[in-house]
Amino acid sequence: MTAKPAPAIRIIGHSPVTIFGLDGGTRLMRQFASAGFADAAFWPAPIQDAASVVMVRGDYLLEENLLLALAASPGSLLADPVSGQIAGAHIQTVHAGAMAEWMARKAPPDEAGLPEGVSATPLSTEGAGAYSAELKKRITAYLMPITALTQPQIERDLFAAVYKGVTDIITKHVWPWPAFHVTRFCARQGVTPNMVTSVGAVLTLLAYLLFLNGQFGLGLLAAWGMTFLDTVDGKLARVTVTSSFFGNIFDHGIDLIHPPFWYWAWGLGIAAAGGVLWQPSLIFGVVIGGYVLQRLQEGGFTWIFGIAPHVWRPFDSRFRLITARRNPNLILLTLSAIIGRPDLGMLAVALWTLICIGIHFMQIFQAAGVKRRGLAIRSWLAA
Repeated sequence: MTAKPAPAIRIIGHSPVTIFGLDGGTRLMRQFASAGFADAAFWPAPIQDAASVVMVRGDYLLEENLLLALAASPGSLLADPVSGQIAGAHIQTVHAGAMAEWMARKAPPDEAGLPEGVSATPLSTEGAGAYSAELKKRITAYLMPITALTQPQIERDLFAAVYKGVTDIITKHVWPWPAFHVTRFCARQGVTPNMVTSVGAVLTLLAYLLFLNGQFGLGLLAAWGMTFLDTVDGKLARVTVTSSFFGNIFDHGIDLIHPPFWYWAWGLGIAAAGGVLWQPSLIFGVVIGGYVLQRLQEGGFTWIFGIAPHVWRPFDSRFRLITARRNPNLILLTLSAIIGRPDLGMLAVALWTLICIGIHFMQIFQAAGVKRRGLAIRSWLAA
């Protein structure tokens, strides 16, 4: 079966107000480009071969699923649910000029009809949202005019929209407010996500060296700084539509590799600080080996059942808040440093790791039982 040819994309105008440093037209261009549309340009760039064209006003912010729904629905239009003005349309190329002129006038809702020859039906925003496996939550489709009055709310809503729904307790409940302000500052100053990740990489190494030398207080400052920037870089990439293959590898590679090195350095730093770690070989084996095993459990669950374990049921999502990953473990290490017993932090991390490994095995066995009964394993967030 021959695939339906992709429509051309034409953006009409720009917004005088920027959102996270981007005007609306440039943001739309990046969104369509990231979605794989080759012929995307600002009107009136000529349309060569496409039989249909998606026309979107550059002074609107549209969620990606809504853009894709419009591109997949020839003969449809998107209307602002508040003003009634047409924000986007998918029409035959022959009518592009008339439609562009009509949309550029920002026709009021009481103006009768569409341009002559244009027939289009409203596309509802209700069903355009979708579950995002990457963000681990259901995305609500949005369509908002970009003005000086709406800018603050749009930036807050956009940031919330790109924030992961299922994550650890620090990322979910502590970092959002400061991360929003730092992300907005970076976007407006032209700081790129890879720059933020690079600073995070330096802090990762600094934390390792400080832990290794028994300087736990300074090491924790560097470590928590890195975890904060680890939140900022991804959000910055999403709100500026600058995610890249290299950036993802750079960011996720650091995330995956560094925690065992921090634990190793912390354990060795106890001796450097004049303390004693009980059964160091056993503790190192449990903490570092347990970290590797947990990642294998999570990867295996995803490979076998098709979804990440932490998005299967409400319990699994709540457990992700505290499971023995980097940030929850850092809480235990921080508390132990505060009371002057960093050795107890390593013991606590080892014990919590063992408990979490057991719970992850329980998740795997329960999912296997569901699969044996012939039932589908779906995320509760996708319902």
